[in-house]
Amino acid sequence: MSKFTGDAKKLLEKVGGSENISVVTHCATRMRFVLNDPEKADVDAIEDIDMVKGTFTQAGQFQVIIGNEVASFYNEFTKMAGVGDTSKEDAKEAAKQNMNILQRLVSHLADIFTPIIPALVVGGLILGFRNVIGDIEMLENGTLTLADSSQFWAGLYDFLWLIAEAIFHFLPVALTWSISRKMGTTQVLGIILGLTLISPQLLNAYEVVETTEIPMWDFGFFQIEMIGYQAQVIPAILAGFVLAYLEIGLRKIIPQVVSMIFVPFFALLPTVIIAHVVLGPIGWTIGTWISNIVYDGLTSAVGWLFAAVFGFAYAPLVITGLHHMTNAIDLQLMSEFGGTNLWPMIALSNIAQGSAVVAMIYINRKDKKEQQVTIPAAISCYLGVTEPALFGVNLRYLFPLFAGMAGSAVAAVISVGSGVMANSIGVGGIPGILSIQVPHMLMFAVAMIAAIVIPFILTVVLSKTKMGVDAYKRLGK
Repeated sequence: MSKFTGDAKKLLEKVGGSENISVVTHCATRMRFVLNDPEKADVDAIEDIDMVKGTFTQAGQFQVIIGNEVASFYNEFTKMAGVGDTSKEDAKEAAKQNMNILQRLVSHLADIFTPIIPALVVGGLILGFRNVIGDIEMLENGTLTLADSSQFWAGLYDFLWLIAEAIFHFLPVALTWSISRKMGTTQVLGIILGLTLISPQLLNAYEVVETTEIPMWDFGFFQIEMIGYQAQVIPAILAGFVLAYLEIGLRKIIPQVVSMIFVPFFALLPTVIIAHVVLGPIGWTIGTWISNIVYDGLTSAVGWLFAAVFGFAYAPLVITGLHHMTNAIDLQLMSEFGGTNLWPMIALSNIAQGSAVVAMIYINRKDKKEQQVTIPAAISCYLGVTEPALFGVNLRYLFPLFAGMAGSAVAAVISVGSGVMANSIGVGGIPGILSIQVPHMLMFAVAMIAAIVIPFILTVVLSKTKMGVDAYKRLGK
């Protein structure tokens, strides 16, 4: 009998038994259940189990926080429950049965962007390094950059653009590939579709202005503009889904014996034509509208109000999963304006929630069990992964959540009010300063200080109020 046997048996009983488990898997710290009847799970009793550090429900999954020993606990649990192992993708698909239409839409959007986020983060860091090398005049009494002072640094500055260009200018390729991967269609067709949107034959999207003479494909009775969609998000997403659904539909009607020939041909060729004639121009227009509305709102006379609302509301958006929508907006802002003023607020919100957890570490410094959750949660939050902090700590107590939201709102006002822009999406926490454009790094640092200090002080203060006392009573502490 292992040390996990007793708690695993209790958890199995309190989630409603094996017959109530549709799918179970685990990540770095949590077990993820898709339950046939979520109402059968006794949440209070589950949270009283010694190995359990907290619970929450997100994206149709009931998640139980175990900690660093989750893999061993999971093995003992599944052996006892008689539930077979399954992949995270299977768990996601099963979980969608418990989602409403909006949740499914957001889940699909998350599935598209999640595989390419590591590349976007790397791209943001590389642009940050290029800023340090080529834009900060740190030598010769503030008159020379590193790139100006040495051929090595100049060469490195130029070389790093190779990677940044591949990530951001060629973004449509990543998006169309990710959609084909998600939809279970032919991934190489998704890649080829993306390449047709950024081909060297096409006029680069960054070179298009009102006075530009646009080349045409001339078919005699009609013409198609030869415009590329470098860094464009919405045209790539629209084209990617058209290709996927065409391929899925064709596979149902074309005999399998000739499907290898005719399915790719009749899926790809019409999609490329539709993408350049219809979807590209429409997607570009929609993307421009969205980016202009967000940018104009944040830079208007009442931009501080937009910033305060977004900063305050971002953590609840993470709780609901709606935050995945901001990825597309950030990328569109980067395409239109050469940077994003939205992403810095996201990084500041993460820092603020992490600071609230740090305050809980201080408040509960004598509670060793609590620190098994709070310390890893704070570290991951400062590095941009907020779910352990939000669900494992702040949402359970509530008052740290509100303290973090308040600190985030103040930091967002400072960021937007001083015109802070990021090169791109980056590490959504303290290292995020590397993705901030050089002229704005100082003010972003000021906003970071606000995001650290305000939530910490507010959390400590609120813990002594009725709100804090009630939270401790509710949790039996």
